[in-house]
Amino acid sequence: MSAADVPVLEMQGITKRFPGVVANDGVDFDLRRGEVHALLGENGAGKSTLMNVLYGLYGPDEGEIRVKGKAVSIRSPKDAIDLGIGMVHQHFMLIPVMTVAENIVLAIEPTHAKVLLDYDAAVKRVEQIARTFHFAIDPRARVENISVGQQQRVEILKALYRGAEILILDEPTGVLTPQEAKELFGILRSLIREGMSVIFISHKLHEVLDIADRVTVLRRGKQIETLPREGATQAQLAKLMVGREVLLRVDKKPAEPGEPLLQVEDLQVIDERGLPAVQGVSFDVRAGEIVGLAGVDGNGQTELIDALTGLTRIESGIIRVGGHDVTRDSARERLDEGIGHIPEDRQRRGLVLDFTLAENVGLHDYRKEPNSRFGWLRPSRLIALARRLLKEFDVRGGTPTTLASALSGGNQQKVVIAREVERDPRVLVAGQPTRGLDVGAIEFVHRRLVEERDEGRAVLLVSLELEEIMSLSDRILVIFEGQIVGEYGADVTEEELGVAMTGGTREAVA
Repeated sequence: MSAADVPVLEMQGITKRFPGVVANDGVDFDLRRGEVHALLGENGAGKSTLMNVLYGLYGPDEGEIRVKGKAVSIRSPKDAIDLGIGMVHQHFMLIPVMTVAENIVLAIEPTHAKVLLDYDAAVKRVEQIARTFHFAIDPRARVENISVGQQQRVEILKALYRGAEILILDEPTGVLTPQEAKELFGILRSLIREGMSVIFISHKLHEVLDIADRVTVLRRGKQIETLPREGATQAQLAKLMVGREVLLRVDKKPAEPGEPLLQVEDLQVIDERGLPAVQGVSFDVRAGEIVGLAGVDGNGQTELIDALTGLTRIESGIIRVGGHDVTRDSARERLDEGIGHIPEDRQRRGLVLDFTLAENVGLHDYRKEPNSRFGWLRPSRLIALARRLLKEFDVRGGTPTTLASALSGGNQQKVVIAREVERDPRVLVAGQPTRGLDVGAIEFVHRRLVEERDEGRAVLLVSLELEEIMSLSDRILVIFEGQIVGEYGADVTEEELGVAMTGGTREAVA
């Protein structure tokens, strides 16, 4: 056996139980030096739990962990770090008001006389390690002022600064643009060349096939198969994940659009910096159609969604729902007028994480019968509603009384979609509806959006995933620097959209 084939990490028979749930059921996993081993599975399959056991956040109920052939006990993240294991979580663990350098050296800072932080020394150390691993980062920048992709680099540098030889990346591309994801893969390849070993947790099949050397698939807490990347296909991996054939393309009949249900005229929105974010945008979405809004992140999509749903002030322009002017209405009034909203950030905008699932599904309509009566909330009604929706939308890992924070990201998203669809909106604004979801959940969400279209809703789909936009949309609008720069039919090519998204025109393609 060559040195590259000797495992630097072995997890044997790992079992982890929570009340009513076996999250990991006798899972075996190993990692070789200088490889990327992908851990693939649906949301709630046990991927993050297995890695949290490895990182010392959970203790295993059964099983053994070996590092470089030696059995070890990992009772805390400090134990993991001491063994050369670093983890970059799906939701970053950075302090926004501190600089890049301060975040990286936190808890093991260089000091003056063992008392005060030697900030210049910290900056130099960060610059040195960034050069070693070819990271482009400003050590003096505040974390709150850098992009999400740069924040992820800071998290990786934190692990490297602490001597990590094994790096766990939990859904690392879930919040990245396609360009940032490509840059991340370049970083990972350079780390592998330096002798690092990487565990890559993901649900994105094309990314796994792009970056991984081997793939282990988990399903409902069990290890299904470990296979090499060579010869593996997206369809094969999807079937292993879900346990059945999965449609990787949306199956839908042609749209039968009716009257306009959402009309936007000359909309102007100023962002929080006082700069124009949406500039004279006009469009409509008709009953029975999905209109996709494509664009590179940061071109006004978020501000447009917030303006439509009443979450930000509009400078000028008109918004109509079903012919009724809602421009000056509050967010609650717009919900009552028939706007449903699947927000881009499910944790900040979609759910109250410290509320139960029953409380979350009742957030909009808790004041209405049958959820309340004579001003008194009726919890039993909310629990019954939640129980039905959890079953209908295949939400796993919780009951109506489970806190929303206890669910995986994909199951949290299903709760948000269930609540919005249940309200029977006339207009459904879906912002990044499949961000962070696995292939089975994506198939489910896509099917539900098509069903909403076929039932006569007007669906506005805002997504950074071009494949999703092209697969779902009946018409496609492209936004660039806050303006609609093109409208296309469903037969548009990815090349045409790509040119328009960067400020070009149809003619530029030829």
